[in-house]
Amino acid sequence: MKLPVAHFVTFALLLGSAASGSAAAAADPIRVGAVLPFSGGVELYGQQAKLGLDLAAKEINAAGGILGRPLEVIYVDDKTRPASAESAMRSVIESGVVAVVGPVTSANFNAVTPLAESTKTPLLYATNFEGGKCSRYVFSFSTVPNQDLGQLLPYVNEAVGNTYFLLGADRVWPHQMFDIAKPLIAKLGGTIVGTQYTLGTETDFTPLIKQVAAAKPKVLLFALKGDGMDFIRQADDQGLLKDTTVAFLGLSEIDLGIFKGKGQSMITVVPSLATSDAPEMKAFVAKVRAAAGNDVLVSNYVMTHYNTLIALKAAIEKAGKVDREAIVDALAGITIPSPTGPVTIDANHYATMNMFIAKTQGTELVPVRGLGAIAPQPGCTMAGR
Repeated sequence: MKLPVAHFVTFALLLGSAASGSAAAAADPIRVGAVLPFSGGVELYGQQAKLGLDLAAKEINAAGGILGRPLEVIYVDDKTRPASAESAMRSVIESGVVAVVGPVTSANFNAVTPLAESTKTPLLYATNFEGGKCSRYVFSFSTVPNQDLGQLLPYVNEAVGNTYFLLGADRVWPHQMFDIAKPLIAKLGGTIVGTQYTLGTETDFTPLIKQVAAAKPKVLLFALKGDGMDFIRQADDQGLLKDTTVAFLGLSEIDLGIFKGKGQSMITVVPSLATSDAPEMKAFVAKVRAAAGNDVLVSNYVMTHYNTLIALKAAIEKAGKVDREAIVDALAGITIPSPTGPVTIDANHYATMNMFIAKTQGTELVPVRGLGAIAPQPGCTMAGR
């Protein structure tokens, strides 16, 4: 099916040396779909993902492409809605892509995974999520709970205190993350003094702030993004954060502007930090900003999405051909370089990567402690699949 031009944007940089770049430009492109939110509420994360994909595609094409062919990324807006994501996924698959990157939300990921499986199309998912999905055609390039939540809770339990209030949006990811957190907290000897989910319609969080304050938790385990981010500003203004530390699941640099200087010393665990002093990360941030502007924020979403195309290139070159099944076989077990060190995709299609404890300071996330490489525990295996 020929796609209407209005439904997607194509990115194909055919740059490079006179020799390798010209050869790649003359060949048919290798097409990759990118099903991402560019509207509907979480478009900030879609834009971050695009920064990483754009940079990877530019670098790959400048170096002669993949097997002498240029890489072309087809962007489709999933509108942050499962039905739109499914439609977008179907459209790019029918256009002849070899793989799809995206989406961002768990609900949209769950909506598109059956299509990836039924059409045998590799799906490269680069957003932190709850895990539990092992499929021949699904690959995770970001964190699962043991890599972020499993590192965050022991740290705050020791450094802050062991009484917890769990606050999240009434959506798939917060519910599942809290279900995983509860036994971890119990194992640490902690106590949960309250749990609450928001509906997404709240604008005045005062009643909820009073509810949390009355429970007197030392730690507020926070899984409330998008429409609930105003909670942090209001909680800070009302004094809640003087005695309660926010342990923030999924926090990234792209979120910080929303807080307008509020919510200092919130703690999170991430796979990369733009403020890192590591030469490789500093160089990566500089390249992103050289392409997109000196003021652009560079979150871990940029890096994890960048890694998907670097891995895809490595897999195709390992296979020696552009073939979906060969790509799937080649991705399992592959190790690629990344701005934070090696990333290995294991036999269950999840990523071992370096992780970092960080905290909010001013308008930045700054490192607190490097955790080294953390292997994933996805809650499922590929055995027998």
